[in-house]
Amino acid sequence: MTENLNRLSNAGVSIWLDDVSRERLRSGNLEQLVKEKNVVGVTSNPTIFANALSKGDAYDGQLRDLVVRGVGVDEASRAITTYDIRWACDVLRPVYDRTDGLDGRVSLEVDPRLARNTEATIAEAKALWWQVDRPNLMIKIPATREGLPAITAALAEGISVNVTLIFSLERYGEVVDAYFAGLEQARDKGLDLHGISSVASFFVSRVDTEIDKRLEKLGRGELKSKAGVANARLAYELYEQKFSSPRWQALAEAGALPQRPLWASTGVKDPALPDTLYVTELVAAGTVNTLPEATLDAAADHAEITGDTVTGAYPDAHAVFAALKDAGVDYDDVVRVLEDEGVEKFATSWNQLLDTLKGELEDKA
Repeated sequence: MTENLNRLSNAGVSIWLDDVSRERLRSGNLEQLVKEKNVVGVTSNPTIFANALSKGDAYDGQLRDLVVRGVGVDEASRAITTYDIRWACDVLRPVYDRTDGLDGRVSLEVDPRLARNTEATIAEAKALWWQVDRPNLMIKIPATREGLPAITAALAEGISVNVTLIFSLERYGEVVDAYFAGLEQARDKGLDLHGISSVASFFVSRVDTEIDKRLEKLGRGELKSKAGVANARLAYELYEQKFSSPRWQALAEAGALPQRPLWASTGVKDPALPDTLYVTELVAAGTVNTLPEATLDAAADHAEITGDTVTGAYPDAHAVFAALKDAGVDYDDVVRVLEDEGVEKFATSWNQLLDTLKGELEDKA
């Protein structure tokens, strides 16, 4: 464990790896990252699985079995992804036990093509929860308008949820309310609230990418690369407000855990920026930062962790958005575009996963 990552962990930031693969699991690499680089959780997505399937031979045995059984592509995708996630859950189980369920979590996404279909998302979340059958699993549900009631319904069934694709502060507030509603329903059913966990994945770098593109057209380059961090900091300000409310206090007294903000999309897209920007500038207690391995390695090597860089920066964050508004950047349009693009990109990645899997199955036939 490096000194920089120790500082990050000691500041209250849980380090999750944004990657999983059969090769990483069978080689013991994930276990090594847990021991040596403070990794206490894992997130996945269709692109990660498609990349893993296209490399090496780690999936060959299971693929041949699926071919022999005559399994279709959709069922095969579930079989392969849940196998990896179940294995990762087992690797992270000691962390889950040690942290009393706070960390040691592994996230698996519902079919993103269902992002605009509430009932189908709920059904898929239940199916994946049953199929993996591990208490440290989290089901990823997108924070679309249709996803909000699905989040509540899943939590009400005792399913832990990673809410993904959050871009706007308004939608984040609605996500927290959906979390509260789900816990209230679970409590009324007599479920153990302490066993239900959730994170709210607030995307960072994509906000900068979209806003910086608009700033270039407006000739306001001096405001570039500030919005992503400012947006996340204001999300944390809202988190503090929401989780100090009487509604939350009643749930906390019933044993509920806070829904932690998670910083997602933390790999820097602009090469002119420091590669650890979305690590060093988003240090706050009770948060999660999910890192691609390259960003994890960079943070271990040279991230300067100096303590909380969020709670004292609220005035500056508000000033950033005031300046962006004055410059002509329409925040509401930005977050709408980002959500629509996010849903489309996730669906495209899922289709790529299915195409990759179809090719692998045909090769093994």
